[in-house]
Amino acid sequence: MSSKIKVRAGNVEIGGGADISVQSMLNVPSTDIEGSVAQAVRLEKAGCRIIRIAIPDKEALSLIEPIKKAVSVPIVADIHFDYRLALGAVDAGIDKVRINPGNIGSDDRVHEVVKACRAKNIPIRIGVNSGSLEKHILAKYGSPTAEALCESALYHASLLEKFDFYDIVLSMKSSTVGTMIKAYELASQKCDYPLHLGVTEAGTERMGIIKSAAGIGSLLLHGIGDTIRVSLTDDPVKEVYAAKDILKAIDIDTSGVKFISCPTCGRTRIDLIGIAGEVQEKLRDCKKNITVAVMGCAVNGPGEAREADIGIAGGDGVGLIFKKGEIVRKVAESELVGALMEEIEKL
Repeated sequence: MSSKIKVRAGNVEIGGGADISVQSMLNVPSTDIEGSVAQAVRLEKAGCRIIRIAIPDKEALSLIEPIKKAVSVPIVADIHFDYRLALGAVDAGIDKVRINPGNIGSDDRVHEVVKACRAKNIPIRIGVNSGSLEKHILAKYGSPTAEALCESALYHASLLEKFDFYDIVLSMKSSTVGTMIKAYELASQKCDYPLHLGVTEAGTERMGIIKSAAGIGSLLLHGIGDTIRVSLTDDPVKEVYAAKDILKAIDIDTSGVKFISCPTCGRTRIDLIGIAGEVQEKLRDCKKNITVAVMGCAVNGPGEAREADIGIAGGDGVGLIFKKGEIVRKVAESELVGALMEEIEKL
């Protein structure tokens, strides 16, 4: 179930039935304004709907204005401990603040941040993880359990609710997929706030995508979650592509190309692995709502993939191009990708 509460960060709605939004975070040093702007532009071009930037110190506040001028998507200030940085980010035009109210000091400080955000309709994301749990909660549960993560998030939310502030997004990330899933399941039962899904410290590209797909995909398939971030020790553009691919894999995002290919077998007589990779890359930014199949042989080609709008079936150094199961062309292997792209252009 999507959250009942809807918040707005800039031009993007989160929760309350709004589309699932893909997020990422800049990983260029905060001192590099030119590099940060360039990376933000690349993220928006890749399909990122919300971009987060770290604000570790007062100097980093100077990132906000040039990035907002360069992109049209909302920008989130990621802040730890120093409430004055949150106030500075609001003054600089930030669209959303990520901060844990319990980590910024007295009620007066929390109230100052609430007043500043309320005045400009800026939502606050509370982000807890295994390393941020309060001592009393950690002592209660003995370890960073799902119950501990959920309780910590709701505790922080209560500090904002005290001042009648409810434009809140919650995240309860763990590097353990099972813990992360259970934490979000508990939160979805206990509150109506939008949930920001993610597996924290998921790892490098291969394992990070697998863990994120398992955790984020599982929750979304059960109707839990409103915005997602795939965390990879890599270029954040890869995070955006991975997140979009997860949404496509579970049919939440049905726009653009749906790509299918067979795993190959002993019948394969063409370089299907190389061809499939080339075709998928060429179609990365294709906006046509079509299904494209790259299959190794006639058994898995026009037969098994007959529902595809267009596809390839390999032969012995040649390939067949078919549409809806009907063969339309036979070309040499070296011409196969080019011929396929020509036919896709006609669709």
